[in-house]
Amino acid sequence: MKALILSCNTGGGHNSAGRAIAEAMTWRGDEAYVLDYLTLAGEGVSRIVGDGYVQIVKKTPRLFGIAYKLGMGVSRITRKSPVYYMNGRMAKYLNQYIQENPVDVIVMPHLYPAETITYMKRKGMKLPLTVVVMTDYTCIPFWEETDADYYITPHENLIKPCVKRGLKEEKLIPLGIPVSRICRREISKEAAREILGLKKDEKYILAAGGSMGAGDLKKLVACILKSTKEEKLIIVCGNNAKVESQLKKAFSSCDRAKILGYTTQMNLYMKACDVLFTKPGGLTSTEGAVAGIPMVHTEPIPGCETANRKFFGRLGMSVSAKTIKGQVQAGLKLLSDKEAADEMIRRQQKNINKMAAEDICDFIKGKLTDEKALL
Repeated sequence: MKALILSCNTGGGHNSAGRAIAEAMTWRGDEAYVLDYLTLAGEGVSRIVGDGYVQIVKKTPRLFGIAYKLGMGVSRITRKSPVYYMNGRMAKYLNQYIQENPVDVIVMPHLYPAETITYMKRKGMKLPLTVVVMTDYTCIPFWEETDADYYITPHENLIKPCVKRGLKEEKLIPLGIPVSRICRREISKEAAREILGLKKDEKYILAAGGSMGAGDLKKLVACILKSTKEEKLIIVCGNNAKVESQLKKAFSSCDRAKILGYTTQMNLYMKACDVLFTKPGGLTSTEGAVAGIPMVHTEPIPGCETANRKFFGRLGMSVSAKTIKGQVQAGLKLLSDKEAADEMIRRQQKNINKMAAEDICDFIKGKLTDEKALL
């Protein structure tokens, strides 16, 4: 099997999901290529779109939330949105690429390439099997105007909302959000701490801002330190160098706070720490649940993250509050109440499919086998 996985640099989650699927495929001996599909039109196009998104989310998250709500409204009153026409312009580039590099399946953990393949289908361009992988616990605007062969949803509870929005039920396959093998490796808290150089007998709080370092980490860190006496705090700022610098300047004298930028060991920190404070990104939340760490969702980027927080809270997989103080109090309760923490982990294990990447590969391979049998 040969797969082309099309993503886009608007946040780290889409790329992480794509890499997890590619990893599962190559582990089994198949070929898989992850491509930022906007680079087909030039590196500059990808950079403008990706950087533009990141800057809006970092600097004006409320504006992003307004745009998201407008998108929900537009998707209800029109069959073809501006997003469809914008991504339709990528069709000629993608068509040429797959003609020169034929594959058995195109997998899309992002809306934009799904809009492009929809345009291509309507124009009669030949395509292989097409599979969307949703990376948020909601049906985001414009999925309903796309026409992939199948849609992998994060949970069975999302089937009904997706159908209500206009997607065909027979195309919806609830297999979960894919995460890397390293996220689910069996390792004890003690072993993870030894690798990271953390003390065995301390309580550790992990605070993360996602790949972009979004959210008011400075206020959160200050509140946690003020509300605790002995607990250690590890802060992961992601790729946001400005936030990392601000935090190091503000808390450099505090020996209880360890400030990191981007780290490739996030999975180990999740295994090593006792509670996680994180913005409710689809991928980060899934990785936390797979790691089995009690989770507090902080202020979401308005839009799909708001829905993610509600979804996790409704199923008892995380807690949250409207204020930073309330969030910290909720996290400290999980830190002191082992029964509540264990129950949250149990609910995470019940609702999150840690083998989603492998299950998606099995599903795709099964569909390709069925297609060959019909030839």
